[in-house]
Amino acid sequence: DKPGQRPYHGYYYRLLTSTSLHFGLLHIALNMYCLFLLGPALEQALGRLRFGVLYLLSGLAGSALSYALGPANEMAAGASGAVFGLFAAYYVLERRRGNDATQITATIAINLFFSFSVPGIDWRGHVGGLIGGALVTAALVYPPLGRQRALLQALGCVGTAVLIGAVVVARTAQLTA
Repeated sequence: DKPGQRPYHGYYYRLLTSTSLHFGLLHIALNMYCLFLLGPALEQALGRLRFGVLYLLSGLAGSALSYALGPANEMAAGASGAVFGLFAAYYVLERRRGNDATQITATIAINLFFSFSVPGIDWRGHVGGLIGGALVTAALVYPPLGRQRALLQALGCVGTAVLIGAVVVARTAQLTA
C-alpha cells in the first residue's frame, strides 16, 4: 500500500476488491476448492440471487473485521472471508433443516484452528466472514413462509450490510481521529 491508498483515505472499494486477490497459488486453490464443494449446494438451496448476496456480504464482513481489528499498515486479501461465510451458511442451513451438522462443524473448527495458529493467515477475515455468513443465512432461512418472507429476508440482509458499514465507519473514525 502506498500512503493515502487505504480505506480510511477514501479507498473503500478495496474492502471488496481485496476479496478477489490472493497471495499465492495455494491460497487461491484452497478457496476455490471450498467454493467448488459448497457453492453448488448452497446456490441450489438459496437460489442464485440469495447465494450471490450471501457471498458478497460474507466477503465484505471478512474485509470489515480485518480492517477493524488489524493493524493499519497490514495487507490482507483473499476470498477466505466469503468462503468462511459459506461454511457458516451450510451450518445454519443444515441446522434449520434439522440435519446433523457435525461434519461442517468439524470443518469450521479445523479451519479456525489453522486461522489462529499459522502465521500470516488473517483470522480476522475468517471470523468476520463466518459471522457475516451466519447472519445472512439466518435472515434467509428463518423467516416464516408467507407474503412477508421476501421482505423479511431483504431486511435481514440490509441489516447485515448496515452492521458491516458501521464497523467500517467506526474503524475509519478511529484511524482518522
